[in-house]
Amino acid sequence: MNNHEIDYKLYGDDMQFVEVELDPQETVIAEAGSLMMMDGEIKMETIFGDGSSSQGGLVGKLLGAGKRVITGESLFMTTFTNTGIGKKHVSFASPYPGKIVPMDLSELNGKVICQKDAFLAAAKGVSVGVEFQRKIGTGFFGGEGFIMQKLEGDGMAFVHAGGTIHKKTLQPGEKLKVDTGCLVAMTGSVDYNIEFVGGIKTALFGGEGIFFATLSGPGTVWIQSLPFSRLASKVFAALPQNGGNKGEGGIGGIFDMFNK
Repeated sequence: MNNHEIDYKLYGDDMQFVEVELDPQETVIAEAGSLMMMDGEIKMETIFGDGSSSQGGLVGKLLGAGKRVITGESLFMTTFTNTGIGKKHVSFASPYPGKIVPMDLSELNGKVICQKDAFLAAAKGVSVGVEFQRKIGTGFFGGEGFIMQKLEGDGMAFVHAGGTIHKKTLQPGEKLKVDTGCLVAMTGSVDYNIEFVGGIKTALFGGEGIFFATLSGPGTVWIQSLPFSRLASKVFAALPQNGGNKGEGGIGGIFDMFNK
């Protein structure tokens, strides 16, 4: 194996965190801000890119980091290495209500494509890159963006999904139509495209948007029931408008309290 072999344990139900167990000198990589807690012998270090061997020299690291900027992520990632004696633990938390999905890339043909904000952590050696969708319709009308993250290697990776997660295996030629925001991840063998919702009434009044993702098998896909964009829109819609509802129990009252 090219990747570090790590063990893990999931805790919680709707607000999960994953505890990664590291043997001496084993390392896990993660996005900045995902750390929950770690043992005292865990050494935390910021690195350029993802630290995978596929990046090669300086030029490879620059290209890898540049691709991460395209997805809206930082140039840097954080590594957590067990520098002590015996097994040590480091934990990473979900950014919002949902599930953490462990993925063994060695069992998924070495490649998973996921939404650009879904990646949480992975064993060192897993390459975190960019997957450009080649179809022009996907690029212009994908909703969540046609640029997705690509996880490659033979180690463990952890992806976060909002709400309830549904894993579905598609047979060769089998198709599945999904709201663009509800697509979390898919294996590299799945063909991905965007289709227009037919019928002007459906497009204008359907309430689900006018485009959806069409996934074609063979392969495995992971679907989430609560995309963060949908959660955020509901929270924003519930906020009091024009300064209304300033009582102590209202959100407006809370904002006023902090502004005093």
